[in-house]
Amino acid sequence: MADPTYDSNNIFAKILRGEIPSHRVYEDDAIVAFMDVMPQGPGHTLVVPKAQSRNLLDADPAVFGPLFAVVQKVALAVKKAFGADGVTILQFNEPASGQTVYHLHVHVIPRFQGIPLKPHSGQMEKPEVLTENADKIRTELGS
Repeated sequence: MADPTYDSNNIFAKILRGEIPSHRVYEDDAIVAFMDVMPQGPGHTLVVPKAQSRNLLDADPAVFGPLFAVVQKVALAVKKAFGADGVTILQFNEPASGQTVYHLHVHVIPRFQGIPLKPHSGQMEKPEVLTENADKIRTELGS
């Protein structure tokens, strides 16, 4: 059962319910992956379980296997789709860590030697860029 402090109106819960549009690259019964609208680099993707939890600290441990299997699948696709040198995987828990959306999620960001991550500036990426990036990732995922 989800933490009683879970806010079912958080932005990711709304995306999961289809109330807010997203550029989805992957979906199965348990997990959805979509483009971060404020990316720290090209191809920045979020992997989100459908099960409700604020973060890793209150999640049902049964979520972790399916979640990280998809994180790996998306990381491999993102690395190939963008010709990246590596991939950064980030996951934040509670405000002191930098968490701003209180639904468990994992950031998958392609990385390039010598190029730092952009700051999370609050500036949204152009929808056409997100669509193009999502298409590249979906192609690598075979969907």
